[in-house]
Amino acid sequence: MNPQAPVRAADDAWFTVVYYRFRAWRGERPFWAGLFTAVGGVPIAYFPYADLRLGNITIAMATTAGAGSLIIGLLLITLGIALWFQQGIRVFAGVAAILLALVSLPVSNLGGFFLGFLFSLLGGALALSWAPGKPVEEEPEDAAEAKAQDPAHGLLGVPGPRDVETAYATETNAHADGGRNSAG
Repeated sequence: MNPQAPVRAADDAWFTVVYYRFRAWRGERPFWAGLFTAVGGVPIAYFPYADLRLGNITIAMATTAGAGSLIIGLLLITLGIALWFQQGIRVFAGVAAILLALVSLPVSNLGGFFLGFLFSLLGGALALSWAPGKPVEEEPEDAAEAKAQDPAHGLLGVPGPRDVETAYATETNAHADGGRNSAG
């Protein structure tokens, strides 16, 4: 690309818009939980049907529980995708992902050689721990200006000294500040 060529803002604007929309979409849902859960289902479903070829030798990793591995893997992929679009099922999907990951250990080649097991376990834990954020409430400009100028809040919103109940702040008897005094 020529560094002296003129750059038009319209050429790069679509990528920025897509990035910020995806970022906002991702922030409203347990995105990483769904991603780890779905990625964890892939090796669990794939490895029982995979063949490893070393020269003329073919090593088949097929087990007797191939159908069970396929079902567990597809369920984990489905739960991962469902976490993206149905945030309300996060607790169910998290518990189900953890249980399916644990069941995959004896059923599907040690849970996809521990790779699928760990990803699914992490995705389930993230789904259980995710909580929807609360929207930030914006203060009206008048309230923000009044708060900044209020002497109780100090300069620029830094809290000022607290008021005491008595006019004698240095009083040390038992009746100072309504009976509350320090031990020192």
